Amino acid sequence: MIAKEQIPTVLDHPVYDTEGKKVGEARHVFVDDATGRPAWVTVKTGLFGTSESFVPIKDASMVDDHLKVPYPKDRIKDAPRVDVDRGGHLDASEEQRLYAYYGIAWDDAWQRANRPGEGGWAHGTAGAADRTGTEGMAGAEGMAGAESMTDRGTARTGRPAGDDAMTRSEEQMHVGTERVETGHVRLRKYVVTEEVQETVPVRHEEVRVEREPITDANREQALSGPEITEAEHEVTLHEERPVIETRAVPVERVSLRTDEVTEEETVTGQVRKERIDVEADDIAGMPRDRDEGRGE
Repeated sequence: MIAKEQIPTVLDHPVYDTEGKKVGEARHVFVDDATGRPAWVTVKTGLFGTSESFVPIKDASMVDDHLKVPYPKDRIKDAPRVDVDRGGHLDASEEQRLYAYYGIAWDDAWQRANRPGEGGWAHGTAGAADRTGTEGMAGAEGMAGAESMTDRGTARTGRPAGDDAMTRSEEQMHVGTERVETGHVRLRKYVVTEEVQETVPVRHEEVRVEREPITDANREQALSGPEITEAEHEVTLHEERPVIETRAVPVERVSLRTDEVTEEETVTGQVRKERIDVEADDIAGMPRDRDEGRGE
């Protein structure tokens, strides 16, 4: 359980869920008006920390430099968005809605908070305190509230005396980018067989019969053998044939590289804006139904 004295060490520190995942940063701590015990912590979540989620702080603990809460990240981020009045107090119905979301019995929480000597939180209006840990004021009809730790000094219940101003707020859209996987590209080498034709000259031997008459030049050679006899003479023929031989030789190197291309993409979102209208009776010099803050 977080003690009141630990509130300054909680604010602006990381908040981790029950699985050890970072949820966001602690923005406000709401303390019980009657007991002064911390009851809720708001956590800045979202891509740019533009949302705040309420988380019960009763069973939370400081671990090293961060706050650990006994709830999963998705449950915290999906917590109901509740309104806090200008005095920094949480409405009783809103607080009851948060109790229901986190599975905390409303009556049990009230009884634990009001039993002497026992820890816990009360239910009812919840409000805000400054970073010095100032206790909040008790809520109406004995219902205990809480004050959050903010940067604006001590927040009080109700509207400050003499303050007739009304604050107009609006949402602003912040757009960022995230890097995600879109696919995979790989090189795969495989073997195919192709037919290749090539023309090559080949030679072969042919037999040609030559006849020559008997002359004085060859007469002696012609009469060297028997006059009448049988004889046989053989000639061996040759030819060339194509021979195929293959050799593996490197021809190129192939690799993959990524090029970063920047494109412009238009995104559309919705933001809410508060408008302030001035309404008055028919009084001389008093504007009527004038719309303030329309500067769009």
